[in-house]
Amino acid sequence: MAADKQPLPSVWARPRKEREQPVLSREHIVAEAVRLLDEEGMDALSMRRLGSRLGAGATSLYRHVANKDELFELAVDEVYGELALSAPGDPAAWRATVTEVAGGLRATILRHPWVAAKLGEAGLSYLGPNVLRRSEHLLAVFEGAGFSLKEADRAMNAVIAYVLGVSTSEAAWISMVARSGQSEQAWAEQLWPAAEQAVRDFPRLRALYAEQREAEPSAENEDNFDYGLQRLLDGLEARLRTAAG
Repeated sequence: MAADKQPLPSVWARPRKEREQPVLSREHIVAEAVRLLDEEGMDALSMRRLGSRLGAGATSLYRHVANKDELFELAVDEVYGELALSAPGDPAAWRATVTEVAGGLRATILRHPWVAAKLGEAGLSYLGPNVLRRSEHLLAVFEGAGFSLKEADRAMNAVIAYVLGVSTSEAAWISMVARSGQSEQAWAEQLWPAAEQAVRDFPRLRALYAEQREAEPSAENEDNFDYGLQRLLDGLEARLRTAAG
């Protein structure tokens, strides 16, 4: 087959088979894959392992999903389906809407920490219907605020990149805490002596660490996320005023 005729390596780029096994559907497979990923992480996912959890052989799964990469694409889109998108409201309230969507995406990623590591490598995951729904919604919000469609796309990408960047670090922390078998507070308390020792020769970091010593980790993360997001939106709002002027 000529190179330009090769099918795209994505579950979203090929027709779905009309006939599926009545007991084992794609939806059932994907839901169980998400549960496995949430419980045990990315390394635990294999077609054989998933088939065992479903009471089916790996061969049965391949009737619905071509390979593990496609399974990840489907799992990512399934998780994006949890993101609630409000109906279009007052265009002037675009910052509040974007803040709500960004916070919802962060919360979704933190419920499924494996997602953060897969979003940049899950093939054509951006073609999934739930991801497309989120993109269309945010484009409409930015366009309604007064951005051109091209700038709306850039603004959306900037916000999503910020959310993913912050959430990736937070998801890594959540995974580390989960592996420790301790509560977040207990794990943080265990780490503080080593952290304070590491920054003893750096006065600014030492002062910051002393100030943060009694803070609750998840609340501190929430505040840091909102601070960065609002400063990003400040820049977008200034750009909007400049374009309008």
